Amino acid sequence: MKALIVVDLQNDFLEGGALAVSDSDKIIPMINEIQPYFDLVVATQDWHPPHHQSFASEHPGHHVFDLIDLHGLPQVLWPVHCVQNTPGAAFSTQWDSRVVEAIFRKGMDKTVDSYSGFFDNGKRKDTGLAAYLLGRGVTQVYVAGLAADFCVYYSAMDAVDAGFKTYFLDFATQAISQQALEEAKVEMIKKGIQILNAKEAL
Repeated sequence: MKALIVVDLQNDFLEGGALAVSDSDKIIPMINEIQPYFDLVVATQDWHPPHHQSFASEHPGHHVFDLIDLHGLPQVLWPVHCVQNTPGAAFSTQWDSRVVEAIFRKGMDKTVDSYSGFFDNGKRKDTGLAAYLLGRGVTQVYVAGLAADFCVYYSAMDAVDAGFKTYFLDFATQAISQQALEEAKVEMIKKGIQILNAKEAL
């Protein structure tokens, strides 16, 4: 059984959002187009409480994109984004999310960020995504959404660790940094994740 995980297709990561990924809007029609190819579609949603400690505004003297130590974990400091129940945290209305069977929220603990849809960054808490997919009989996971070099990458890496045959849909994601994405692809290939460059490869 094949599942598509749509990662964080939220307004704050799209053009005009608080943490916008360049050219991100262009992936929405592609995601809409490929969703019928899958037996199951699930989504992840960044869902931060106000004053999350990954926000640069919570660290006087620091700036957006600074790297700090946060409770023993490296942490990039972000602009305030995807705060619970704000328009920025909502899914894009251009995305046909009617087919989504389950939504897995992440980043809700103020003290730790959560890039992956499976765990927080310290792997202290499990979102339940892996158990859900296994319970549905999923064996193959395809990952798309935003941002390629962060949440999509970490979700793919955790998917393969959870035992799923994992595919990274390069044509249905956008990166914050192209260089970081190329480095991430090297790591994914080492783990056995297949990089798919066009919908025809599905």
